[in-house]
Amino acid sequence: MDLKYPPHLTRAVQHKTEGFQLEGQLRGQGNPNACLMLIGEAPGRTEIESHVPFSGKAGEQLTTALHQIGLGREDIYITSAVRSRPYAIKKNKRNSTITFPNRPPLQKEIHAHAPLLDWEIEQIQPAIIATLGNTALHRLMGTSLQISKHHGRARGHEILRFNPKTNTYK
Repeated sequence: MDLKYPPHLTRAVQHKTEGFQLEGQLRGQGNPNACLMLIGEAPGRTEIESHVPFSGKAGEQLTTALHQIGLGREDIYITSAVRSRPYAIKKNKRNSTITFPNRPPLQKEIHAHAPLLDWEIEQIQPAIIATLGNTALHRLMGTSLQISKHHGRARGHEILRFNPKTNTYK
């Protein structure tokens, strides 16, 4: 089940991301009463095409891991720090081929999408939030933590929320 996002938030994100190299917009999905929320970096091409978070190779691994602990996608809520696919434009000089590979989101793209993630967290109120990668970890807990050093560890920690008045995280 999808949450119904407030139109003013989606309009604000669209306005803030105009001109960025972003494609599509993927909503978070899952159980609105979930105790567990997974937050990834941003959708890739597969996710934008299928409209399903974590639907590529990483999604297959995620589904397998969930089943191993007795959960299915219907039991959790999955979202991302950035809702659109960040891409780069690369031109091959030899044969004039243009490709649009995925790339990590820029800070200003994460910042622009922050109100949507905060709203989702407020709506779901999960007991556990698992960040999948540095982008999500930094968005919620600040840039001083590195996923490589804190991988697999539970942390009781207040999360950062976007403050639209100061345009910062608190």
